[in-house]
Amino acid sequence: MALDEPRDTDHVFEIDGFAYVVDKDLLEKAKPITVDFKVFGFQINSSLVFEPTESSACNACSTSSKCNTKG
Repeated sequence: MALDEPRDTDHVFEIDGFAYVVDKDLLEKAKPITVDFKVFGFQINSSLVFEPTESSACNACSTSSKCNTKG
């Protein structure tokens, strides 16, 4: 999420005095999208599924277990 000006390729949602700008192509791939305000920022949810890549830090340990990012 970032501050941006709307372009011709964007869809603008006006909700509670805030303008949310989403690229139309991304919206079609990611819908439904929800944006929730949390105590320390925003939580964005969508239908997109991100698969880890070989360059992902989580794959660096070469284990099949979940990464422990708490150090």
